Amino acid sequence: MSPRAGNAGPHTLAFVESPVQLLNVLEWAHAHAPGVGLTLVVLSPVDPMTRGQLRRMSDLARDEGHQVRWEEARGGPLAPFQTIGGLSGLLRRARRVVLGDPFSRYVQLLLTITRARDLVVVDDGTATMEFVGQLARGERLVRWHRKGGRPGPRDVVFAPVSASARRRLTPGERRHIEIFSSMPMEETPAGVSVSANTFAWTRTRFGPPRITKGADMVGTSLVETGVVDDGRYLEAVHTLAKAHGATRYFAHRRESTDKLHRLAATTGLEIVRPELPLELIARRGPIGRTVLSFPSTVVHTLPLALAGTEVRVAVCDIDPAWLTENASPRAQGFLSGVTGTARDVHRLSPTAPTAAPNPANPANPASPSDPAGPAPFSATPPSAGLVGPAAS
Repeated sequence: MSPRAGNAGPHTLAFVESPVQLLNVLEWAHAHAPGVGLTLVVLSPVDPMTRGQLRRMSDLARDEGHQVRWEEARGGPLAPFQTIGGLSGLLRRARRVVLGDPFSRYVQLLLTITRARDLVVVDDGTATMEFVGQLARGERLVRWHRKGGRPGPRDVVFAPVSASARRRLTPGERRHIEIFSSMPMEETPAGVSVSANTFAWTRTRFGPPRITKGADMVGTSLVETGVVDDGRYLEAVHTLAKAHGATRYFAHRRESTDKLHRLAATTGLEIVRPELPLELIARRGPIGRTVLSFPSTVVHTLPLALAGTEVRVAVCDIDPAWLTENASPRAQGFLSGVTGTARDVHRLSPTAPTAAPNPANPANPASPSDPAGPAPFSATPPSAGLVGPAAS
């Protein structure tokens, strides 16, 4: 156990289901509980990409002196009952619970057991923005890309648990609620304390990165969640990559393999599936001087993780014509808000992205020719597997 974390124990209990949540728990511990170990419970999903990233992040957590408990929470029909039963003792003894996804039904079930008076919500990407707004307005907890649709049978059955979780996430005389976030907050619930995630742990532990002359792209799972049309998305990626001379595409962990193969074949981009959250990959480097993204969490987090470097983050808005007919009525407004509230980013038009200058002739924009064939489909960039501190 690392001496910097002290004795890990049951007093602070954290639940995570994604690599980004785990990263933000480490950031919270660095900012608010230095030298104090916590017990970190990984509610493992079934997706192999997510599981791999969680394994690597768990190693980092252990390096910081925290105890990690890996739960096969979705390993069969009896797994949820076994997981919840096995965690009930820890939950009842915990004085503080840290969680990453208040929309998760798993987490909502666990909240009905805990007696903790201190609850901390760390970022689960842009969904945190919607959670804070819903909590402030007293609304039921619904993910932004599902808002506006009719509740399904499972939603109706689970409604009492969700309502109980929302009550437990509401501050009171015997309950303190904290939100630790790098996201902008237009509405702050009364009585909730908000502290800023500046990615200080990431900057201390990694980097500074080596910066390349080209551009990199960041993928999104908007197609997989049914928000953006598949064909429109591939066309937009191709247009942006060609205009800005991008060579690598960092895939979101939820992007389908079939879509990524088609994207590589049609755009010539090298598809990279990182083994760690992008904030750590970018901070470790190498990373392009320009990072292109669509509206997503990284337009808020990358400028913080890369503070002090020369990397520029550019975000391309989502054209309403790209949305599917099944997209939530809330989708366009939410995505525009994600882009509009981002700090220290360059905003690009979705229909006419600005071409990158040609270094050989600055007066003429770059016009990369179509590739002769698909770029290699790599699992990870050369440095992505390195989880130790970078050399100065």
